[in-house]
Amino acid sequence: MTVNNVNSIWKKTINQLKNRLTPQSYSTWINTMQPISIKNNTFYVGVPDQFSKDWLNNNYALLFKEVISDISNSITTVQFIMEDEIHQFNGHSSGLVEELLNLKYSILNPRYNFENYVVGNNNRFAHAACLAVAESPAKGYNPLFIYGGVGLGKTHLMHAIGHYARQNNNSNYIVAYVTSEKFTNNLIRAIREEKTVEFKNIYRNIDILLIDDIQFLAGKEATQEEFFHTFNTLYEANKQIVISSDRPPKDIPTLEDRLRSRFEWGLITDIQPPDYETRIAILQKKAQLENLTVSDEVISFIADRIQSNIRELEGALIRVTAYSSLNNELIDRDKAAEILKDLLPDKKPTKITIELIQQKVAGYFNIKLDDMKSKKRTRAIAYPRQIAMYLCRELTTESLPKIGNYFGGKDHTTVLHAHEKIATEISSDSTLSQTINNIIENIKQN
Repeated sequence: MTVNNVNSIWKKTINQLKNRLTPQSYSTWINTMQPISIKNNTFYVGVPDQFSKDWLNNNYALLFKEVISDISNSITTVQFIMEDEIHQFNGHSSGLVEELLNLKYSILNPRYNFENYVVGNNNRFAHAACLAVAESPAKGYNPLFIYGGVGLGKTHLMHAIGHYARQNNNSNYIVAYVTSEKFTNNLIRAIREEKTVEFKNIYRNIDILLIDDIQFLAGKEATQEEFFHTFNTLYEANKQIVISSDRPPKDIPTLEDRLRSRFEWGLITDIQPPDYETRIAILQKKAQLENLTVSDEVISFIADRIQSNIRELEGALIRVTAYSSLNNELIDRDKAAEILKDLLPDKKPTKITIELIQQKVAGYFNIKLDDMKSKKRTRAIAYPRQIAMYLCRELTTESLPKIGNYFGGKDHTTVLHAHEKIATEISSDSTLSQTINNIIENIKQN
């Protein structure tokens, strides 16, 4: 079926849904959808994320089917799919060169702009750095390296840079947003299809390269080699490079030293979990942007109980307001607690053990737990081991000999040396200090 037919059916559908849904539900769900295709009597609708996909397929698929079937009786099913699945329904798989050329038209989330970004003490410096880069690309902070935990707003800031740059430069200005996974997949495909020249020509002719989750390049030698040359070419051509990661460059395991060094050429800035006041502001902003009706009491409750990241915070708000809309029910604090019971962390303090510390440190540095207990002395193993020993000394009451036993029978003097070494480095290395705080937060949240 032609695109015009799909769009025509969709327009009629949303017009009818206006009369079937509350204004809040319509604003929450319909405004984020886009019609994709009709294939095998199924109407495919694009949605922005996994939560939306699951919720809509479970709660709204029958309503959409009823409305769309009345408009076109050949349609028997409605399916909601995420945006990264859309290419499967285009009727053919795009060629690599076409896909690479589309980099210059990278889709940026329209909601991820500077105007919608809530600034607090946890992200003020990162926000200022990103705004400076957007206003004057490659003039000051190049590369800009942003790190922080999952769901804290790194991708939002990267998209905001892209939006600002596109709006304030000429139409030929090329802004490309890509994950490190996509960069890797493009490279593998280029090698397989003997199109490495095209790959290099396109990736090395970008005005602003926004590359997300760079930590996933760790251990991929060929990809690191190509990214090294791409980085050099763009940097020498005075093009802006913005990189995000879940940890600072020095903590990314099996990252080549030459790449690590280049990441440290410019500015490194971090984003921390938001404090209570900032969480309140984030929820209020989300409610305003999405036209959600929610009481101050419920916002305060969510902000108090969900402290880990913004993604979970906003997800909790969406769940509560969706329940309210679907059941036509006002939600108070007690009802919100019931709705969110499977999302809310247990308020009982986590019992911190040597095993838990080892597990969290190994996970943070992406090493095997057995390596931490081994006699291996490479820096990629020894340094996380020393940090784990330091944390065991700080967070537990276990004796030095007992801690040493948990690390493969190390002598108590080894544990003492590790503790003194890390304690000394923390006092002069703010990045290490922040890394330690991040790990402690992971341990306490467990």
